Amino acid sequence: MSLLDRIGEPADLRALTDEQLDELAAEIRERVIVAVAANSGHLGPNLGVVELTLAIHRVFDSPRDQVVWDTGHQAYVHKMVTGRAADFERLRKEGGLSGYPDRAESPHDLVENSHASTSLSYADGLAKANTLQGRDDHVVAVIGDGALTGGMAWEALNNIAADHDRRLVVVVNDNGRSYMPTVGGLADHLTSLRTSPRYEPTLERIKEVVTGTRLVGPAAYDALHAVKKGLKDVLAPQGMFEDLGLKYIGPIDGHDRRAVEHALTRARSFGGPVLVHVLTTKGKGYDLAVANEIDQMHQAGVFDRATGLATTVDPPKWTSVFRDEIVRVADERPDVVGITAAMLYPVGLDAFADKFPDRVFDVGIAEQHAVTSAAGMAMGGLHPVVAVYATFLNRAFDQVLLDVALHRCGVTFVLDRAGVTGDDGASHNGMWDMSMLQLVPGLRLAAPRDGAQLREQLREAVDVDDAPTVLRFAKTPVPDDIPALERVGSTDVLRRDGDARVLVVAVGSMVPTGLAVADALAEAGHASTVVDPRWVKPVDDSIVDLAREVDLVVTIEDNGRSGGVGSMVGLALMDAGVRTPLRIHAVPQEFLTHAKRDVILERIGLTAPAIVADTLAGLSDSP
Repeated sequence: MSLLDRIGEPADLRALTDEQLDELAAEIRERVIVAVAANSGHLGPNLGVVELTLAIHRVFDSPRDQVVWDTGHQAYVHKMVTGRAADFERLRKEGGLSGYPDRAESPHDLVENSHASTSLSYADGLAKANTLQGRDDHVVAVIGDGALTGGMAWEALNNIAADHDRRLVVVVNDNGRSYMPTVGGLADHLTSLRTSPRYEPTLERIKEVVTGTRLVGPAAYDALHAVKKGLKDVLAPQGMFEDLGLKYIGPIDGHDRRAVEHALTRARSFGGPVLVHVLTTKGKGYDLAVANEIDQMHQAGVFDRATGLATTVDPPKWTSVFRDEIVRVADERPDVVGITAAMLYPVGLDAFADKFPDRVFDVGIAEQHAVTSAAGMAMGGLHPVVAVYATFLNRAFDQVLLDVALHRCGVTFVLDRAGVTGDDGASHNGMWDMSMLQLVPGLRLAAPRDGAQLREQLREAVDVDDAPTVLRFAKTPVPDDIPALERVGSTDVLRRDGDARVLVVAVGSMVPTGLAVADALAEAGHASTVVDPRWVKPVDDSIVDLAREVDLVVTIEDNGRSGGVGSMVGLALMDAGVRTPLRIHAVPQEFLTHAKRDVILERIGLTAPAIVADTLAGLSDSP
């Protein structure tokens, strides 16, 4: 049995020698590489926190001491040393380990946290609860991988620093990156701490010289500490944290476990809020990851560990279509600019940035700022295209509503990974956006069914200069183009059988499913009409008119059932006095556990066979 497999809980780490801990660190890295190579997952972030995680669990007593991991994709090592190492063969598989902390897996997983910049707020609340209930437990918040670029983290720091008696330790895992090198003024400041070689050597040299002076040595060295703060401000300007009222320790080599343990022990004994600044290297221990200039293998698909290269070639995905088309749009429209939140490559703005570096803005993990900054750009005569994952736009709803829509700003939002995404679990399914955005007056929302429609609708979107527009597309491969028979209003008619009894309204990536439903209905003797609304908000009058002619309307979307496209079609029919029965097929309003997209769609009944069965039942109820 390996050393790692003998670790059943964090307490087991405290019995190991330094040599055994070094051996354990190597085993952990090997296990992470093997698991991610086979299953996909977050490689670089976890390789970078091995020694840091061991130090945390040797110094603190989890779960009595509460450890909160920000951007939970750096918690694989934490999972391994809390008794789950043997389960990594099924990482991110249905019924296997989640790729993020998971409360159902272990009492050591406190927060199912996969959205960034939240750990400090959780920690602030936990520390307040401990104080009010008379507990002396410590709270440890591990933040980093770019998460300090999020404004919420600084709101929390402001509150954490206000009470000097709370037992709260903030560990900044500073690897200089999120997906890519971290950007912004804060990142520049932390970089100065990471790269300045002067502070510790200078202080040590002064100590050697002064204490070696026979007459005044020890006294002079004591006096030196009176000016230590000033020396730090000059040589390692971490005053921004101390000015908040936080005790600061660091920067520390995050791969020197003993040094990290020493710093954490000091922080634990302080009795108040302490910030420990730890420098790590993303991908540490796997040279191919460290050398990867794009993202240091932040999130890797299945790959060959000997080469670091993917073992399969995925078919083109929606992101690649957007990547190419936005460059063409930018060539033609000098007013078009791009904005993203620390995800330049994942959302496909990298080619735009390469060609027009002054017109693409990466604001860090700060979606709220991205949206309101876009409103300002629109007021200034530009047309911003804000590209983020669908799940992350949830964080900026207020800004979309009151900063963009209220002011009738021409801003286009491109939502990648919309709908059921699968492997990354509940927080990453983009199943909320169409319901959420239905509430925004004047907003227009498109769900392209294929690459040709994405290109066409992107151009339609950037032509709107007096309202927000949204394009959303899935994580799936792009299907072959699906031609329309005709366009009625803004709606594409994809299939029209004679004397149709059913109107199938299929949205975006669910259009192939809608056509499959029509095929099966035809085999059962029921004619249907299949339409793609293209712009699902507002509901086009053509949908209402077509609904008058059939016995049943069926809507299919990969968005939450409540308040989504089906719900809005139902309201439009009711407002128009159309009494045709409606069957809504969408994602149930629940948090979906991780699995492949197809498995989840099967589980929730969002497949052609399930929809056909329901449709036949609905037809049997029709007069």
